[in-house]
Amino acid sequence: MNDLVASSKIALVILCGGSGTRLWPLSRAGFPKQFLVLSGDDSNQSLFQQAVGRLNAIPDSKSDVTQTLVVSNEEHRFLVLDQLRELKDVAATVLLEPSGRNTAPALTLAAFAAREQGDDPILLITPADQTITNEAAFTKALRDCAAVVAADKSRHTIAILGVTPTSPQTGYGYIKRSAAKGACNEYVVEQFVEKPNASTAQAYLDDGNYLWNSGIFVMYASTWLASLKEFRPDIFGASETAWVAKTIDPSGDAVFVRPDKTIFNSVPSESIDYAVIEKCPGSTYPVKMVELDAGWNDLGAWDAVWQVGSKDQQGNVMSGDTLLTDTQNSLIHSSSRLVSAVGVENLIIIETADAVLVADRSKVQDVKNIVSQLEAQRRTEKNLHRKVARPWGWYDSVDEGERFKVKRIQVKPGASLSLQMHHHRAEHWIVVKGMAEITNGDQVLLLTENQSTYIPQGQTHRLANPGKTPLEIIEVQSGSYLGEDDIVRFEDTYGRVNE
Repeated sequence: MNDLVASSKIALVILCGGSGTRLWPLSRAGFPKQFLVLSGDDSNQSLFQQAVGRLNAIPDSKSDVTQTLVVSNEEHRFLVLDQLRELKDVAATVLLEPSGRNTAPALTLAAFAAREQGDDPILLITPADQTITNEAAFTKALRDCAAVVAADKSRHTIAILGVTPTSPQTGYGYIKRSAAKGACNEYVVEQFVEKPNASTAQAYLDDGNYLWNSGIFVMYASTWLASLKEFRPDIFGASETAWVAKTIDPSGDAVFVRPDKTIFNSVPSESIDYAVIEKCPGSTYPVKMVELDAGWNDLGAWDAVWQVGSKDQQGNVMSGDTLLTDTQNSLIHSSSRLVSAVGVENLIIIETADAVLVADRSKVQDVKNIVSQLEAQRRTEKNLHRKVARPWGWYDSVDEGERFKVKRIQVKPGASLSLQMHHHRAEHWIVVKGMAEITNGDQVLLLTENQSTYIPQGQTHRLANPGKTPLEIIEVQSGSYLGEDDIVRFEDTYGRVNE
């Protein structure tokens, strides 16, 4: 990184909202695509973890990185925390939105956080749900963006990465650039263009001066706040009020920061592009663009996952337990059982424990229509997998019927569930692996493999793992109502008593 950029403070911003509905049934509201391993590389890292790693590779030893800021939904805070813990040498502040208000309010929270100590760092801003195949090219392009921003002593310039188009895509917004290139490989942005139809997209590709909008930005924190205050004072004002009323909750290696819930829920929902960026060309906030040719993909639909995946000789991308014959150019993903395909082509087949998707590759954008139907019918498959992540571990609902439900539960070493009770159900617990410390009313029991206990309806209880290996139990529930909302928490390590 050159001395111009090294002389500036830098804050790394990862926007980790979004639901990824077009990647259902693997992506769901409770476990959206940014937390999935989808890119087909050998890192076995989620898209979110890859985004954090890419940004942390941008500064060099001379750079002054003030902080890593992750903006996510309150509902996903423990997914963020668990995945951050798997990354080495990354300490982050997690800004928690009580509800999704799109990317403009999310970035505003990050800008306020970046300026909290009186600094005005350059923000390197990226979504959490994209993939890059050429990390070196990405690093160079983003460093060029930072140099462009740092060169403007007035602190008005905004830089953006424009992706070199490889086909006439109709699912992306486009950036029209100037013909002249500057000293840091930047172009002046003349216009932002909405998603085009097929013929217009082809014309943009033939023209050569239109690039895909990556949603990756670089600017001073003060630049974002000033431009937002000018173009959308309503978003600025409500976000600022919610930020001033924030609460701070240290949680292990991370810090949770929560804006005021009631105030933030009233902030207008708008994207960074619509609120500010598209209004900037020709204003006092010029936008410069650096071209990115690095194998970028936002994995916006299953066909994109097929495109970036490792293919066999027949063009198939496979994951999990699969068997194919006479099958071409298809994506087959198995999560929990054998999936076979015979004599098909150009299909998407996604299997999970509780749902299966079969789609023509040319129609994958319409998966969102299935998600809409699930929402209209209030089906749980829209939001949760059968196996549900929890801050203490996970549970898998393996069977259920009238007045009973069976779960397999795993508790991390040293973790515990909340001290709780249920109004409508009793529970039987059988330990199948590890050691369990069980609070059952006034009793505290230590149970090992093949031992069990019974929790009567209305009894206060808690499950904990005092050991150094994962604890697994089988839970059999019985009662008139077995919904997850039948729970009263009295004490909770994870701050969920009032949820």
